[in-house]
Amino acid sequence: MKRKSAVNRILLALAGIVLLGTGLMILAGGFDLYRRWSLTPPEGWPLIAPHDVLLADADRTRWADEGWWWPAVIAVLAVVTLLAVWWLLAQLRRTHPGALSVGGAHAVDGVELSEGALGDALAADTRHLPGVHQAHARMDGSSSHPEAHVAITLTPDAEPGPVLQALRDGPLERARRSTHRTLPARAHLRLTPHKPHRAE
Repeated sequence: MKRKSAVNRILLALAGIVLLGTGLMILAGGFDLYRRWSLTPPEGWPLIAPHDVLLADADRTRWADEGWWWPAVIAVLAVVTLLAVWWLLAQLRRTHPGALSVGGAHAVDGVELSEGALGDALAADTRHLPGVHQAHARMDGSSSHPEAHVAITLTPDAEPGPVLQALRDGPLERARRSTHRTLPARAHLRLTPHKPHRAE
C-alpha cells in the first residue's frame, strides 16, 4: 500500500510538472514574453510568438484524407480516456477500513474502533507471543472486509511455524471476536539481526 501511494504521488507530480511547463510555455508565447524580455529560446522551440501554432496546417491535415486516420485517432483518445477514468476511480476507491464497529457490522451500541487503534492493539498483543521480538500491524481493505497486515521480527531462536500458529489462535482470534469479522491476515516474518555464533 505504501508503494502504491508512492507511485501515485510520483505520477501526479510528473503529470503536474508536464502540465505546468506546457502551460507556462504557451503563456510565454501568447504574451510575447520572449521578445519583451529579450530571451532567446532554443532552436526549434515551439510557440515563441503570439501568431505561432503548435501544428501547422500541413501537419494537421497530412493524413486527414486517409481512411485509417480518424478511426486511429478515436481509438487512441478512447484508450487514453478509459485509462484516465480507471486511474481516477482507483484513487477515489477507499483502501482503508476506517472506523470499525465493535461487536459486528450491525452492532447497536454505537461503539467504534479506529483502524489505527485496532492495528496498535493487534501489534501489542502480538509482541507478547513467545519468539516475537517486535511486531507492527496495520489494517487495509474496506470497513465491511478489513484485512490485517502484521510484520513480525522473530527472536534468533524462534521457529516461524509455532509463532504463526500462536498468532492465529491468539491475537488474530481475539481481534476477530471483538469485531465479529473474518479478518483475513497476512504476516511478514523476519529474524532479528544477530552476530553469528562461533563453534570451537
